[in-house]
Amino acid sequence: MGQGVSADRIGSLLVVGDVVTDVVARHRGPLASGTDTAAAIRTLPGGAGANVACWAAYEGTADVRLLGRVGADSVVWHERELVAAGVRPRLVVDPQAPTGTVICLVDTGAAAERTFLTDSGASLRLGPADWSDALLDGVDRLHLSGYLLFTESSRALAGTALAAARARGVPVSLDPASAGFLVELGVDRFLAFAQGLDVLLPSRDEACLLTGLPDPADAAAKLSRLVPLVVVKAGADGALVARRGALPVRVPALPVAPRDTTGAGDAFTGAFLAALLAGAGPEEAAARGCRAGAEAVRRVGGRPPHRVGGS
Repeated sequence: MGQGVSADRIGSLLVVGDVVTDVVARHRGPLASGTDTAAAIRTLPGGAGANVACWAAYEGTADVRLLGRVGADSVVWHERELVAAGVRPRLVVDPQAPTGTVICLVDTGAAAERTFLTDSGASLRLGPADWSDALLDGVDRLHLSGYLLFTESSRALAGTALAAARARGVPVSLDPASAGFLVELGVDRFLAFAQGLDVLLPSRDEACLLTGLPDPADAAAKLSRLVPLVVVKAGADGALVARRGALPVRVPALPVAPRDTTGAGDAFTGAFLAALLAGAGPEEAAARGCRAGAEAVRRVGGRPPHRVGGS
């Protein structure tokens, strides 16, 4: 642990969000329309919420819990993978929809850029009936996946969870998740929800979209007048930490040659929250997030390696 992080402050994290199956296809160069494109294809556990939970456990949070919804087709596999990652899953089995699936098309060129094809399946069918205030018992922080805001039922669940956490004084963080889905949801609706948050963790593109400002530092400062702590994830440019409208602090990234950028933002978020729970300040927590993001892009898929002998 870095300076300022106390091993005595372990904390407990509850993540509410998506659990999906990732099909990662790594190809080189443009896709050949109408014919074959050679690719290395793997099926892996994923989902932004689940990834954040796994990275938080990997980064040292001993008690990480996850509420998600999956289909009967793969519940056993997903539970096994989460437990192996050090996460305590509470997976609701959907009687009708299969587990969500995301096809991740990853160009194996220098940027390892990815494109997602998303079938949310059961993951965004979470609803208020899946929530119990008892889920917050012993919890020090609640993290919500932004994907929850993109369907009516899961948005209602997110609102219920946020209200319950605020009533208990539990800080709440959220990652907006997708600039494309934000456009569909509407910026004003998202910002109305965000007013109840303590921490917002957008990407650079999401921060600029939410504010209408082209410069991510300006966007971070503006958002931090709405949410007390805003951390803008900027990939190879590191992160920007903004508090209550003040000039953001830039935290550098680690130089790395990426293999797959899938889940890099989730890795940042999980490590950032783990560091806060351990007593780190926001800038140090962001540095931990940058290190985790650098580790994530060297791997295929959105999850950390399983720790030998437990989390």
